[in-house]
Order: sequence, then structure tokens, then C-alpha cells
Amino acid sequence: MERRLNLIKSDFEKHEKRVLPRFPFCYLTFKSDDTSRVYEVKDISHTGMQLSLKEDGHAFAADSVLKGSIHWLGKNLDIAGTVKWSTSHRIGVEFAKRREVTDKVQDFLNIKEIVKRLKPLHKVEGGLEIPPRLKYWLRSDGPVELFVWQHGHGEIAKLQILFLEVFVEWEDGEGVKTGRTLSKRNVDSPLLTEDEWVFQMDPEIDGEKLDKVKELIGLIPQDQLPLEAQTFLVRQLS
Repeated sequence: MERRLNLIKSDFEKHEKRVLPRFPFCYLTFKSDDTSRVYEVKDISHTGMQLSLKEDGHAFAADSVLKGSIHWLGKNLDIAGTVKWSTSHRIGVEFAKRREVTDKVQDFLNIKEIVKRLKPLHKVEGGLEIPPRLKYWLRSDGPVELFVWQHGHGEIAKLQILFLEVFVEWEDGEGVKTGRTLSKRNVDSPLLTEDEWVFQMDPEIDGEKLDKVKELIGLIPQDQLPLEAQTFLVRQLS
């Protein structure tokens, strides 16, 4: 648990790592116009996305054009972009910077649409390993991951939230930090399915990022995150 809760500093100034639980299923997918293959959208933001393919091999090299459709629980987005990097299993895509593409992405990633697709994983029964001090775990596939950890006596100890490319963390006794996501990779663990995240931390707290996260928290249904917890977390971020 300490490995999961404690900050792990990298060799780079203001770059920090976190190891966080990973949900094994994703309902945010991408289907290319050029092939019949379906990719999992591991990460997405207003400017691009990272795709994952379980089996080896794909036809997309760096700088190639990619077109297709993103599917997310009944909502679809036709998208075009450029492959910025690729491995045998993953592809990094930058969305086309044309106005019509930008507007469609903004609408697709509207905060209210994201909240509609939040899943309270802490309520899932059977088959999902939850760390013992993880009090609330909310996930909206690629766009949002929210972790609320508790002390041994049950009081809230830490908030970690990934909202598109934004990272915000509050810890009891340590205060608030903000940053942005740089990378994510799978971690092999005998007990839990985990990801290692690398963040570029802001030298000073970014008020705009805090406002986005507070707005998100305020829209979460109370049956997923109780009002008492919402009020407490928003107060800490203020």
C-alpha cells in the first residue's frame, strides 16, 4: 500500500510517478476506416489519443494519416489525425487541427457527457480487486479516473484525479498539487492490475485545473460520490 500511496520521484525535475489501480475493461474504442480492427482508447484529450491493440502488428507508422470512428457507450465520433509514434501494441495519435475536428472533439468530451459515463467501481461486486484503503473509485474510461483514499479510521486521506490531460492531487497534511499527464504504462503485479503514470508537475498550483476538477466533482451523482465527500473534497481544493 505504501508503494501506491507514496510519491515516487523520477530523475527529472518536476516529473513524478504514481502507481494506481487499473480497471481491466474499457468501453471507449476506435475502429479504423482502413482495417476491421478495433483498438482500445487508453488515453484521450482534446488534442489526441493513445490506442492499444492486444495482438501484435498494425499498419500505422509515424506520420501516417489515420481516419476512423471512436465509439463510447452509444456515442460516436468520426475523427482524423496523424500518427505521432507507434509500437507493436500502441499508437499515439494527434487529432487534425481543423476547426471542424476540434469542435467535434470538444462536444464529444463535454464534461456532462463524461459524467454520464462514470462508473462507481468501488460498488462493483465480485471479481474486482480493490485496494483496502481505496474508499471511492470512479472511472469514465479514457477521460476520467478518480481515486479517493482513506485513513485507517475511515476519514478521507487523499484525492487523485486524472481528467483528460489534467492531474490534480490533494493529500492530508501535504496540500494540493497540479500537473499534466506525460505517460502511462502497465505494471506487472502479483496482487493487483496497475498502471504507472508519469506527470509533469506545475511549479505553482494551476487554478484553472482546480476549477475544472471542482466542476467535475460537483456534477457527480450523489449515489456515486456522497454529498459529504464532494463538499469535503471541493473545500480542500479551494
